[in-house]
Amino acid sequence: MAQQILMVVGLGNPGSDYENTRHNAGALFVEALAREAGQSLRPDKKYHGLYARIQWQGLDLHLLNPSTFMNRSGIAIKALADFFKIQPEQILVAHDELDLPPGTAKLKQNGGHGGHNGLRDTIAHLGSNNFFRLRLGIGHPGDSRQVTNYVLGRLGKQEAGDLKAVMEQAIRILPDAASGDLAKAMNALHSFKP
Repeated sequence: MAQQILMVVGLGNPGSDYENTRHNAGALFVEALAREAGQSLRPDKKYHGLYARIQWQGLDLHLLNPSTFMNRSGIAIKALADFFKIQPEQILVAHDELDLPPGTAKLKQNGGHGGHNGLRDTIAHLGSNNFFRLRLGIGHPGDSRQVTNYVLGRLGKQEAGDLKAVMEQAIRILPDAASGDLAKAMNALHSFKP
């Protein structure tokens, strides 16, 4: 079956101030995927981000963590997609998700931005919402006024462990998702418990 996902993007904010924050869950996923493939992401000015091309599990994937701030993620994603002529429906964007508890993740195709500034900018720059999303659960602080401080806060030890476990599962199901067996990939990911 033809490879359906060609590009995996991790949303996050650049710089040491944001390392290991909940909002950087997507970027942490792409770093973990690069490590799994024995590669590391390297700065690439052309794509406004950290980039690697990996050959892994029979897949040829472009990995990108934008080095723009979250609300400008679309600039980097569009630059890479345009260069390699990758269509929106061939892109997987990994991001933090307030509406899911830590240690859970959901895979889906298209949809709105749900108030997520990284997704909002990606949709604006691609001119489409028809891309895959890997929604990595970070939980919700319980009060909408606390969301900004919460997402920019560092992951606690338990949260970090739960996120690592569900990211490992997401990496395990990625070959099925990328090859077009979305139902199998979603079933294995959505039923996962850390």
